[in-house]
Amino acid sequence: MTTSLTGTAALLEVMAQLRDPERGCPWDRAQTMASLIPYTIEEVYEVAAAINGGEWDEIQGELGDLLFQVVFYAQLAQEQQQFDFDAIAQRMANKLIHRHPHVFGDAQVADASDVKDQWEQIKATERERAGTNASVFEGVPDRLPSLLLALKLQQRAASVGFDWTSLPPVVEKIQEELVEVQEELARAHPNPDAIADEIGDLLFAVVNLARHAQVHPEDALRRANQKFKQRFQRIEQRLQTRQLRADQLSLDELEAEWQAVKHESQ
Repeated sequence: MTTSLTGTAALLEVMAQLRDPERGCPWDRAQTMASLIPYTIEEVYEVAAAINGGEWDEIQGELGDLLFQVVFYAQLAQEQQQFDFDAIAQRMANKLIHRHPHVFGDAQVADASDVKDQWEQIKATERERAGTNASVFEGVPDRLPSLLLALKLQQRAASVGFDWTSLPPVVEKIQEELVEVQEELARAHPNPDAIADEIGDLLFAVVNLARHAQVHPEDALRRANQKFKQRFQRIEQRLQTRQLRADQLSLDELEAEWQAVKHESQ
């Protein structure tokens, strides 16, 4: 296939060809919006990994893969005569104009914090227009990853004033939840469901701390994961020079190696 089109127009034409009933790709023709969801989620994480890697060429490639997912959804919707890519783009442009009155209107903001507060107020007004009985959580998908869902729920609750105004109570809540986890674990006959509930409360409280500290919990956990992985791999490298494996060491010996690696990185 050759085309004189470039950029977005070329991508849309390629997508249409892939879905062509007669000359298209069997795999692409078999896809539905539901079947694409796992691939879309995977592409989002690959974009994040590329950005963290800092290689511009890789970032460009991964953003292209993510854009293809949007184009794919648009093609499927167009085939059902629901909407097309231009309609998606136009709706997004309209939303951005509406939610940025300090740029496209006469509203005044002092800093990024004011912008965030204004954004939440506008969204709250939109929810009110959608129905007088609309919940503050209207529009928050229950199937979001749990860390992100916890953050979204807390942000929505905070938008109507249900939030601590200082950091100490947030930290105290974590300590309280940790004690409750310990109490459940210490019972003569621990209840797995109760333990799961208490650990969930603890994690929720930690997400709240991250929010108040202006740290995204997903970013923080990803960094912790990467740090743990790098340090343990360094332990494996140290052991290889002695022709040893990690499973040949006792816990105390592994802890000593861990502390040595931590000292190296400081």
